[in-house]
Amino acid sequence: MQKLSLNQTLQQKLTPQQIQFIKLLQIPTAELETRIEEELEINPALEEGMDEELSAKDDTYDDNADSDYDEEYNHRDDISLDDYLHHDEYGGYKMYSDGNYPEEDREMPIATMLTLHDALIQQFGYLRLNDRQAVIGLQLLGSIENDGYIRRSLQAIVNDLAFSQGFYSSIEEVEQVLKKIQTFDPPGIGARNLQECLLLQLGRKDAADVYVTYAIKVIEAFFEEFSKKHYDKIQKRLNITDVQMKCVINLITKLNPKPGSVEGEDGLAQYLLPDFWINNNNGKLEVHLNSKNAPELRISRSFAEMLDTYDKSDKSNRHIRETVSFVKQKLDAAKWFIDAIKQRQNTLQRTMNAILQYQHEFFMDGDETRLKPMILKDIATRIDMDVSTVSRVANSKAVQTEFGVYPLKYFFSEGISTEYGEDASSREVKSILKDLIESEPKGNPLSDDKLEKLLNEKGYNIARRTVAKYREQLNIPVARLRKQL
Repeated sequence: MQKLSLNQTLQQKLTPQQIQFIKLLQIPTAELETRIEEELEINPALEEGMDEELSAKDDTYDDNADSDYDEEYNHRDDISLDDYLHHDEYGGYKMYSDGNYPEEDREMPIATMLTLHDALIQQFGYLRLNDRQAVIGLQLLGSIENDGYIRRSLQAIVNDLAFSQGFYSSIEEVEQVLKKIQTFDPPGIGARNLQECLLLQLGRKDAADVYVTYAIKVIEAFFEEFSKKHYDKIQKRLNITDVQMKCVINLITKLNPKPGSVEGEDGLAQYLLPDFWINNNNGKLEVHLNSKNAPELRISRSFAEMLDTYDKSDKSNRHIRETVSFVKQKLDAAKWFIDAIKQRQNTLQRTMNAILQYQHEFFMDGDETRLKPMILKDIATRIDMDVSTVSRVANSKAVQTEFGVYPLKYFFSEGISTEYGEDASSREVKSILKDLIESEPKGNPLSDDKLEKLLNEKGYNIARRTVAKYREQLNIPVARLRKQL
């Protein structure tokens, strides 16, 4: 006998406006300008710019309007023009609005195409320097050669500023600005020699990685020996195993000795450009949304008035009705696009503000051990939005800080409970694990079981399999391979 059952499922259909918002939210800021240009080309009802004669108030357009144009016009003889002819409706938009749409899970990679000089100039603008620093910075950027190095001495740059611009500075003042430029992408940019270039790149890597620590020591103290491939001498001085030395060599040789020379056939290069920048204003952290690629948009006045003209014509004429339907469809599409841009900008701003508040200690000094365990739900709850919305922002956006450019997903990590009922970041646990291994007896290294017990004694409730996972993520071999005679 066949058994019958009844299953009930709940499905939610996304409206065209919601889909448009989702797509715009996933686009990195550097690609937003291209997307807006495409919309301007296909929709004559949309214009770039802000009409000064019109009100700059936010739109009051109903997001829940019917999106089925044909059905709407087949059942209506009269079309209200109020939504299109009020000045408020097609004035320039601001970057703020509220909204939360259900979404599908998708990821958009961070990518953009700019020349090296353009990329550096744009990143330089995020530093918010004073007038003196800006003059020095532009002189330094102009001194960066195609391979990414600054080979002119700082004294020569000081002299250039004095002779060409009548601007008097010091080597110390110039070097202070140079240090800021050296935080730009690509890593290693603005280095004065190969040694500094490699150290700048190593400084961007995980400080909890034991091999990163060894690599920094090699470049700082044994650079000449390394360049001559005297690896045996370095290994003895560092007192490390053959396996460890091979890992260090492999790490260093994968660094880019010419950070500026990554251009393709079209003379363009890929760089990670931030969607936000965080400015420390006398101890107060401020989030700025990069809106350079989101120009003011408005509804075309002439296109809206065209609807008024057709409305006064013979509505029984099928051609007139079809024309009115087309005009209204374009006007609706223009309004929806403007509103979607507003929703995008507001969602990005709210998400980044929440991340800043949550990880405030890290953004103050750049110490990754200060990062708190944070998952997508933590931020979604704070901004009252869906987890998938936060996921899209985190997976496709980046932020410029004083310490470099970070993808937003960098700030999300799992938490480890402590005996005090608090949570510790997995990065914090990795840092302690690294310290334990570095201080272990070289002839009797700690097993994962012993490391588990030591971490538990320190108050971290962590299992042996988690210890093994973190050790592998730090590229640290098992105890038997770490043993030294």
